[in-house]
Amino acid sequence: MTPAEAVARAAEETTDITSLRYRVTGTLPEHGKVRAEASMTVKPSAMRMEITGLGDTEDVPVEVRFVDGAMYTRGDTTVLGDTEGKGWIKAEPGVWGGLSVDNRSYGVLPRQLDGSPLVQSTILAGAEDVREAGTETVDGTRATHYRGTVTSRGLRDAQGAAKDKETRELRTLGFDQFMALRLRVKSPLTMDLWVDEDGRTKQFRMRGRTSALDGEGRWVDTGPLDMTITFLDVNPSVTVEPPAADDTVDLGESADEATVS
Repeated sequence: MTPAEAVARAAEETTDITSLRYRVTGTLPEHGKVRAEASMTVKPSAMRMEITGLGDTEDVPVEVRFVDGAMYTRGDTTVLGDTEGKGWIKAEPGVWGGLSVDNRSYGVLPRQLDGSPLVQSTILAGAEDVREAGTETVDGTRATHYRGTVTSRGLRDAQGAAKDKETRELRTLGFDQFMALRLRVKSPLTMDLWVDEDGRTKQFRMRGRTSALDGEGRWVDTGPLDMTITFLDVNPSVTVEPPAADDTVDLGESADEATVS
């Protein structure tokens, strides 16, 4: 099996994953160093995450949950007024793990963490220069290391070359997540992928330079992306539940009350 075939097979294997526990480490644009651990389910789409390294709370874990079409985050609710000591904030619609145009975390999560790691792991399948970089042990698992350079053009070509509908859909989702990384125009993504002995992704790393439009419509550099995601447990039992209603402030209801008053 060639390196490209092994990477394509690992991408296809993600379609059989129904739940995942994973870890995120690295440097994200406009945020700096972050670390997170999360659990997710595919159907229904749900996710819970604890992340450190965000803004003024960089040393304190921020807990976020997406479940039943809403986003919940544990934080200082007093900024909303008298909240009777409640510890959670609810916002809806809350969308995670879908197309980038649909995802909505209200700026709580870095954009690069709005996407499903299952989809992000397939991006290397669109590289034209996939090569093997050795065999390593990742989190106690023996894995083959692959590396390649991904471009938007290469991903579009891979979409067009897809041999069946399922592969085409997978590569379309991968292209969407590639664009969501907000790399500099015409800038490549360097990607590493570690595949275990069962042919499944164990870990991947994405590196590149990012940019964004400033207030005057000019592209400005927003710093480096260097993110590693490790699959800790595939298809575990995962349950994501909303916090207790009596410990939750609903932003929608708060806004309605403010409008009435």
